Amino acid sequence: MSKNWRATACLLGGLFAAAASRAQEIDSSMFAGLEARAIGPAVMSGRIAAIDAVATYPLTIYVGSASGGVWKSSDGGISYKPIFDEHTMSIGAIKIDPSNPKTVWVGTGESWTRNSTSYGDGLYKTTDGGDSWQKLGLENSERIARIAINPKNTDTVWVCATGRLWSSGEERGVFKTTDGGKTWKKTLYVDADTGCSDITVDPQDPRILYAGTWKFRRTAWSFSSGGKGSGLWKSLDGGETWKPLTMGLPAGEKGRVAVAVAPSRPSVERNVALPAARSFPGVLPSC
Repeated sequence: MSKNWRATACLLGGLFAAAASRAQEIDSSMFAGLEARAIGPAVMSGRIAAIDAVATYPLTIYVGSASGGVWKSSDGGISYKPIFDEHTMSIGAIKIDPSNPKTVWVGTGESWTRNSTSYGDGLYKTTDGGDSWQKLGLENSERIARIAINPKNTDTVWVCATGRLWSSGEERGVFKTTDGGKTWKKTLYVDADTGCSDITVDPQDPRILYAGTWKFRRTAWSFSSGGKGSGLWKSLDGGETWKPLTMGLPAGEKGRVAVAVAPSRPSVERNVALPAARSFPGVLPSC
């Protein structure tokens, strides 16, 4: 009897193994043909420059386009509707208030400085989910790369302004408001040719912030990326003062700097410092 059971068990094991192998083949063939597909917006809107979603209700998504304004989805990306058509079409940054998902900040002006990029006219805010918008300054920044909000006091906001592409300008760097955008103070500024490329706040301690700066200039015949102004900065007092960070970073002049803090371990930050790419005379790069 035991021999029969062993034989039956071996037979069943073989059948299960064959079935599993066949199922794997079916799964492989079933998913092999799947490819990434666009889910919207469904009309021409240009490059996607910014995106944010509501953490407590992830079906709500806001998308900012390089030349097509701001779009909103309330069904997880199945459909979108434009909500910013009365304002600037070039978008650089979108940030949802972590304490109120109907409050959304939009920084205009694409910050990826291509030769085809357009410019913005400052910062906007909605408190009703995009039905109406209020302009809140920084009109001469032309390009805003990132917006950070204090998770413990959402009237405190930091704006990372890349600034003008084709000329010098002093409205660039990091700007801070403590009254919801009524007034602004520039707290990190290098020079008139160096803007802010990225900013992030420690989610557990909003007194700690990191910011990247980037020196750049485009002309009709060349593009210069990087220089003495490019670097990584840290603040320990809520963005009031900043100090440069150099440990562990490449020596020499740097290009565009990006930075992020791990939400699970805020003590771990990731910094990407691109090498400086000096002037390319006679060439008009597309990026």
